[in-house]
Parts: sequence; structure tokens; C-alpha cells
Amino acid sequence: MSIQQSDVLYTAVATAHNGRVATDDGRLDVVVNPPEELGGSGAGTNPEQLFAAGYSACFQGALGVVARGRNIDLTGSTVTARVGLGKNDDGFGIIVEISATVPAVDAATARDLVEQAHQVCPYSKATRGDVTVTLV
Repeated sequence: MSIQQSDVLYTAVATAHNGRVATDDGRLDVVVNPPEELGGSGAGTNPEQLFAAGYSACFQGALGVVARGRNIDLTGSTVTARVGLGKNDDGFGIIVEISATVPAVDAATARDLVEQAHQVCPYSKATRGDVTVTLV
């Protein structure tokens, strides 16, 4: 379900210009270039890395929300997002693989937590239907 402007609790603002991207508060300011695999210099970071960083952080947060609701300890847990870029019928598209480890619980419980986190993570919701996301 979509939110309305009146529901917004926080808005992040970033601007890309001349090979850099920066947030309005100055906390993020990086050089952005295509990776060498796509003919770029590979200097700095690229949009896919930024998306992977954001998605993994967001998913970790969603995992925390789900775990707290079930009184489960997430100490030592990690979430890794792998974002692939490739050609499709419309030009380019991305594919995502999310892997998470939750050492404090058994494999079945960890899998259940990850699946629940995928339902509440804003990045997962935003990509649903347009991006293939695999949970491993």
C-alpha cells in the first residue's frame, strides 16, 4: 500500500552532478562512475553499490523490527545485498540477491525471520513486481 505525503516521517535528499552525488546534509558525498565492466573508470563508487548498501542496511533494520517483535537476539547478524545490472527489453534492469545470517537461532527460524523482513522492508516493497529479489 502506498503512503501519502502526510504520512512521511523523514525525507532523504541527494543530488547527482558532474560525477558526484551528495546528500543535502553533507553526510554523504561521493564520486560516482560506472564500473569498469560497463566501460567506466571504476573510480569512486557506482549507483549499484549505493543501492546494495542502502538495501542491505534497510533489510537489516527490517530484520531487527521482526526479531524484536519475536524477542529474538540479532547479535552478530549480517545482511548482504548483491545487486546485478544487466540489459533487458527496456534498456537496463537490476536483480538482487539478499543473504542474511542470524547466528543466535536455528536455520529454520533464521529463514522465517528473513522472509518476514522481506515483507516489511521498504526496499523490498519498492522493488516488488519490478525487480527479481532472491533470498538466500
